[in-house]
Amino acid sequence: MEYLLSSLIGYLFGSLPTAYLLLKKVRNLDITVQGSGNVGAMNAFDVTKSKILGAIVLLIDALKGLLSVYLSLLFFPLDFIYPALALLFAVFSHCYNPWLKLKGGRGLATATGGTALLFPVIPIVWCIIWLIIFFMKRDIIFANVWASGATVVIIFSTAETVLKYSFPQAESISSLLLFSAGLMTIIFIRHIDPLIELLNNKKIFLKGKDEQKTN
Repeated sequence: MEYLLSSLIGYLFGSLPTAYLLLKKVRNLDITVQGSGNVGAMNAFDVTKSKILGAIVLLIDALKGLLSVYLSLLFFPLDFIYPALALLFAVFSHCYNPWLKLKGGRGLATATGGTALLFPVIPIVWCIIWLIIFFMKRDIIFANVWASGATVVIIFSTAETVLKYSFPQAESISSLLLFSAGLMTIIFIRHIDPLIELLNNKKIFLKGKDEQKTN
């Protein structure tokens, strides 16, 4: 029953189609057929050119993950597995939204909001790596993938340390690693198509070199 309740909490919070509802209300736009079709903050900004709308979508999507974890902790304050499961399902339903024929976002904002409670240090590490990669290549998708991949490597290579700073503390390293792998797998799958498109456009590999030449 506990597993079902925590999963349901996350799934319902995550399924709120923030970008779709906001852009439909404010601009009468269907974001699922605009821009990349991604139902997230980045496409909301690309479609509307509004930093405010993009920031609102980003904040609410992050809150979906945070509230999923928080509410699960209210019911099960001593167990890691339940809020972790809530976050996993929140990210899944955000990425594959049941109300939008499984169209959704890429999951990073929702994952970040939830991990801010479960592993406060992880979002900090991710953001630092993201900033480094972004300033090197000036591409959000490239930075997203590299930061996420590097964070997984850090989690797996320093699992005992991460375990100490999980809240509540995970029952075992294996449960911690299984949750981390599941979360990053969902996020990575949602980034495959834009990443392939980016890699096919080989300019991404020249950006850093071009900037060094101009300097």
